[in-house]
Amino acid sequence: MKQYNFFSIIIPSFNRADELTELLKSVQTLRFPRDQFEVIIADDGSTDATPQVIEQARQKYDFTLHYFTQQRQGPGAARNLGMEKARGDFFIFLDSDVMVPADWLANVKKGLDRDQADAYGGPDTFLDSFPPLLKAINYSMTSFITTGGLRGKKGKKLAKYYPRSFNMGLSRALREKIGGFGNLRHGQDIEFSHRIIKSGAKVAFIEDAPVFHKRRTSVKRFFRQVFNWGVARINLYKLDAGMLEPLHAMPAVVTVVFFLTALLAVFFTPFRYLFYLMVLFGVAIVLFSMIHAAIKYRQLTPALYLPVIIPIQIFGYGFGFVYNFINRVILNRPAKIGFYQNYYK
Repeated sequence: MKQYNFFSIIIPSFNRADELTELLKSVQTLRFPRDQFEVIIADDGSTDATPQVIEQARQKYDFTLHYFTQQRQGPGAARNLGMEKARGDFFIFLDSDVMVPADWLANVKKGLDRDQADAYGGPDTFLDSFPPLLKAINYSMTSFITTGGLRGKKGKKLAKYYPRSFNMGLSRALREKIGGFGNLRHGQDIEFSHRIIKSGAKVAFIEDAPVFHKRRTSVKRFFRQVFNWGVARINLYKLDAGMLEPLHAMPAVVTVVFFLTALLAVFFTPFRYLFYLMVLFGVAIVLFSMIHAAIKYRQLTPALYLPVIIPIQIFGYGFGFVYNFINRVILNRPAKIGFYQNYYK
């Protein structure tokens, strides 16, 4: 019977002092024995006030907090550094832009014991205090309408679930079997999760262990982020074809069909009617999402962002996917070096 007795919570960071302040404050609220977990900040060469934040946290809080640093090798290497220094028999990864509820770690342990799992992934959610834009992005990133269940919610899923690095973990024994994180800039957690799944390990989705994901973003940065995810999906496919499923290509299909139809509509009347029909269908989906979001958040403002956020998510990802499909599959060019080295741009 698998039972984990000591957890190492590993947080990679680069110039995220403000985020770490909030995250460590939330860790202090955990209702979990202090002698059964440690927190490791794996810093990738920060130049901000991160060391001071860590020192202040050590003086204020009663959990074990370690700080290790390296020189600009990327988040994957930082997570690997954390695992090398960790004492736990189970490693948990959090991103620096999350906060944890008080029962998070207890529910992780409960889920692992219940499912006898070697690894897990958990969901991300929001706090009422989040600004409307972040709530709108949270809705678009977690809704079945826009993701097909990729984020792992229980119920229907249209593609395989991969634990994500904002809230995932694996046993020390499994890490020794599959190795550490790779050096992809985007999609490295999916590649890591793919190796976990391919190893035959038991992977649990622990629904009652969410984290509050306070993404530091803007509309412009959100577009760039989803564009890069589209690019990353083709890079993952080139590593292993099993990491590309039909659902992953759907935003690209929608993007190509929509803009091709829009172009043909200029010259041919039948395509004009088809384009109008597609726009109508898209408007209906957005309106439904807006109503659902307004009910979910009990306020209207986040819903008002969705007519912008949902198209950005679909078309941004679609453009990135198409761009890299042409670049790497049709033209057979190597991946852009930025997807391996320029982690923080």
